[in-house]
Amino acid sequence: MAPFGGWSAMYRATRNVAARLVVVEKGSGKTEAAKDGETMKTSHGLLIAAAVALVGVTGCATKNYVKSQTAPIIDHTNTLDQKSAENNRNLHDVDDRATAGIKQAQSAAETAAQNAQNATKDAGTADTAANDAVHRADSLDSVVKGLDNYKQMADVTVTFGFDKAVLTKDDKDQLDSFAGQLGSAKSYILEVTGGTDSTGSAAYNYDLSQRRADSVVQYLAAKYGIAAHRFYLIGIGKDKEVAPNTTAEGRKQNRRVEIQLLSNMSTGEGAAAPQATPAPSSN
Repeated sequence: MAPFGGWSAMYRATRNVAARLVVVEKGSGKTEAAKDGETMKTSHGLLIAAAVALVGVTGCATKNYVKSQTAPIIDHTNTLDQKSAENNRNLHDVDDRATAGIKQAQSAAETAAQNAQNATKDAGTADTAANDAVHRADSLDSVVKGLDNYKQMADVTVTFGFDKAVLTKDDKDQLDSFAGQLGSAKSYILEVTGGTDSTGSAAYNYDLSQRRADSVVQYLAAKYGIAAHRFYLIGIGKDKEVAPNTTAEGRKQNRRVEIQLLSNMSTGEGAAAPQATPAPSSN
């Protein structure tokens, strides 16, 4: 709207100048025709000059107007570009950190798995060595020479839940009391006999009775430092019952491990056994 207002003002100013020129010319004494011609030329020249000036003014005004309207849009666009670039950088940073975290977690998991595998292998090796040292037999007669020289000094029986081979707190308390008597025994051995009730196959019960006897041996050896060669482990399965399997109470009594302390009473059969005390805790 500013360019059109400028044209109108310029046009009115030019007309006023032309009118004054006419007045001046009338007082100069020239003919009417000459005066009219000169007046027309002067008016036309002024109009052309005014038009040129107005075009220049209009062009400048238009450029300034366009510039004033587009500048905020350009600034806003630049701001959006900067924010977009910053967001892209942030996304790349997050992605890099996530990738690094995943790699670190995978590495830690692999290390933990390897450590667990090594620990399992070491434990398996230790169990194998202990099991190899423990005497396993169907009866003591086949493995102990001069069995008649051994006398039973003490015994204890612990029972297990159905199809279980894990010692309860009560079982461990009984074994602790039993281990306290080992200090006075001479060159002793421990007969550990595992049994089951009549439920299940003979093969399964032989294995279960062995596992029950193993749990007793491992507990006493670990806590009191008893040498593996002193244990004579026998798994009899369901072959020998101590109570009728027809009742729940009878089956409970048959799910047992019997431990007998046998001491060599012969004078030439070695020194007294060392005092049995709990082994130092590894914790």
